[in-house]
Amino acid sequence: MSIQKIFGINPVLEALKAGRPIQRLLVARERRADRHLARIIELAKERNIEIRHAGREELDAETGGAVHQGVMALGAATGYASLDDIIIPATRNGVSGLLLVLDGIEDPRNLGAIIRTAEAAAVHGVIIPERRSAGLTEAAFKAAAGALEYVPVAKVTNIARTLDELKKAGFWIFGAEAAGGSIYWEVDFTGHVAIVMGGEGRGTRRLVLEKCDYIISLPMLGRLSSLNVSAATAVILYEVLRQRRLKAGRN
Repeated sequence: MSIQKIFGINPVLEALKAGRPIQRLLVARERRADRHLARIIELAKERNIEIRHAGREELDAETGGAVHQGVMALGAATGYASLDDIIIPATRNGVSGLLLVLDGIEDPRNLGAIIRTAEAAAVHGVIIPERRSAGLTEAAFKAAAGALEYVPVAKVTNIARTLDELKKAGFWIFGAEAAGGSIYWEVDFTGHVAIVMGGEGRGTRRLVLEKCDYIISLPMLGRLSSLNVSAATAVILYEVLRQRRLKAGRN
């Protein structure tokens, strides 16, 4: 079993709450006690996980100088889901499925931030390509702040073919593009929906865009031509959420 370093208060806490196998918990001696740390230690003791106090310098070295907030756990690496693991729960029991397809996000911090937003917006799963994409690294895990415990991520060999599979499963495909055909709030997101977001800089590849049923964009009224992909994803996902709440009769 491969080992992953999980660092930061929220990632460690969510890993413990979700039942992730943890071998050891490291806590900086200099770390001030608070309710979050107390909860982490309580959960670790309940599961008989070894707790060791270490100097902050040791934690700095273990995490490569990343912001660890004085807490690190050694746990089993997060595995990837299959495409069926994502599609089946998203289409059963009358649920309107919501999937996120990331066509080449290369910054693991962006990937983690997007997954964190996806969890908040009730996305059923995230799909990434095997090549030219960030993976579920420690940096992505830290940026996701625990969301990877709850949002399955599937890695596929070909995004364009995967979109064909999603269509067969009943999903409408919406590709985000800087110069898209429709403003994002003008389309109907209340059915089974897969949102396609392109990578930093180059955007969504042409062959992938050609597989989309709709092209959508965000209006840019200032002097810049686009938003960071993480910010743009958040805007679109919360419009999906808004429309679905309205359809369900909730404000």
